[in-house]
Amino acid sequence: MFRQAAHRLFTRSTIRRLYSTEVATDASSGDAAFVEAWKKVAPNIDPPKTPIQYMEPRPPTPSTLPSKLTVNFVLPYAAELSKAEVDMVIVPATTGQMGILPGHVPTIAELKPGLLSVHEGNDVKKYFISSGFAFVHSNSYADILAVEAVPLDRIDPAQVQKGLSEFTQKLNSASTDLDKAEAQIGVDVHSALNSALTG
Repeated sequence: MFRQAAHRLFTRSTIRRLYSTEVATDASSGDAAFVEAWKKVAPNIDPPKTPIQYMEPRPPTPSTLPSKLTVNFVLPYAAELSKAEVDMVIVPATTGQMGILPGHVPTIAELKPGLLSVHEGNDVKKYFISSGFAFVHSNSYADILAVEAVPLDRIDPAQVQKGLSEFTQKLNSASTDLDKAEAQIGVDVHSALNSALTG
């Protein structure tokens, strides 16, 4: 029985799954099925557009290492960067600072409050982000989605120090678990802001 389980485990590991960039997608067949189902349910209302109709086809994975990384940095209300070609991006992942260069291995990383820096030659744009996700694709594209982001030069250090001391006092005087959790979040965010400004 152990041999059969080991055999199954090792034979499955030799099967290579395709990446999403290698799979041919036929958007028309999915959309046609959706439109047909929609017309059965609501024949008098035009069907809505599906997400695939708004998406551009993904560029193929290059055979050689590209010299630039294409970055999309998006907030819920604005796009800070759209298809910007840069040298490197450093994001504050929950596992630590993560540098993304052209040819980076495909990765999904959760972001924590901290400093995001975009490097283009000698020019460095710095943002403080609250949280989000970074998606690095095999074709040297990176999509960074943040809940909130502020350029670092727009943050007032005096207000950060004031907020840090206020939340530290709230944390020390908190009596309920909810008050402690709220105060701890405030301390964590203001500490990250302080280290981004001083570091």
